[in-house]
Amino acid sequence: MDDTERGFLTELLETPSPSGYETRGQRIWVEYVEQFADEVRTDAYGNAVAVAEGSPDAPTVAFTGHADEIGFSVNRIDDDGFLHLAPIGGSDRTVSKGQHVTVHTGDGPVSGVVTQTAIHLRERDGDEFEDISQQTVDIGAADGEAARETVEVGDPITFSSGVEGLMGSRLAGRALDNRVGTWAAAEALRRAVAADVDATVYAVSTVQEEVGAQGAKMVATEVDADAVVVVDVSHVSDYPGGKADKAGDTELGGGPIVGRGGANHPVVAQAVRKAAADADIAVQLQADPNAGGTDARSFYTARGGVPTLNLGVPNRYMHTPVEVIDTDDLDAVADLLAAFADQSAEYETFGVDV
Repeated sequence: MDDTERGFLTELLETPSPSGYETRGQRIWVEYVEQFADEVRTDAYGNAVAVAEGSPDAPTVAFTGHADEIGFSVNRIDDDGFLHLAPIGGSDRTVSKGQHVTVHTGDGPVSGVVTQTAIHLRERDGDEFEDISQQTVDIGAADGEAARETVEVGDPITFSSGVEGLMGSRLAGRALDNRVGTWAAAEALRRAVAADVDATVYAVSTVQEEVGAQGAKMVATEVDADAVVVVDVSHVSDYPGGKADKAGDTELGGGPIVGRGGANHPVVAQAVRKAAADADIAVQLQADPNAGGTDARSFYTARGGVPTLNLGVPNRYMHTPVEVIDTDDLDAVADLLAAFADQSAEYETFGVDV
């Protein structure tokens, strides 16, 4: 990953984009892909689609990631000036208390903290993890009137933590789920263009995945691809508390994770594995026997059924402010997608042979 690619990733990660409020992050993505795509377009909700036209006789492949992140919304403002919360997506109630947050208001960002009763004052045998709806944010307002002059009901809130490098090629921060997917889709398109592949290649950055894959539903019928690869983060089991019975024997640094079963089309999965082998890219396998919780569930059922695959970026501590990935894995995802695009011309169809 060179300095330009790393700078693009950092800018994506540091730009808050909670579900329903992805515009700023999408603008960064669009400006990047405009440098090498033949066409870039957006829709009414902010989904972004870039395409590099290939040979009319070659297949069309699409690489997608979702731009949004989990967060909170201001549900109400009490008379003491505290903000009461509603979750955006699958926010984890066990990690939110005592955290710095940013309220994204119409007049700009407002700093706050999620309140937490001091350990000295809590019942030791009580439930210390209140539901998000019972948690509050302190912005320092003297009273409700002062708070309401600055913040409105419905304003989105994100954790204030940024992105930090750890040892080696590891990276930690919020919103790796799934800005890394949009980075990979864009980078795969750029690398496919540089390699002058025959295929027509789409890169797609969707909105509102964390609230039901809504953005993917909007663009799934528009992207007329023969095969779709959805890039999202995948759980691993290589840390204390990791669940091998759920995530399999997967790890950071082991390479992209290829989903198998369910929405994951067997021909596309095999084609991606072949591209990986030919390019000497290590991959990991993960059982994914159901429809899954990614944008794949919207793409694979569109237009009568589109061969689709989940390709995972190994990720620790998902849906926390300190998600961790290995950037070598992420770089390998982009390389693998470009290699798959290059080899896609070998396939007359990705459909199963019945």
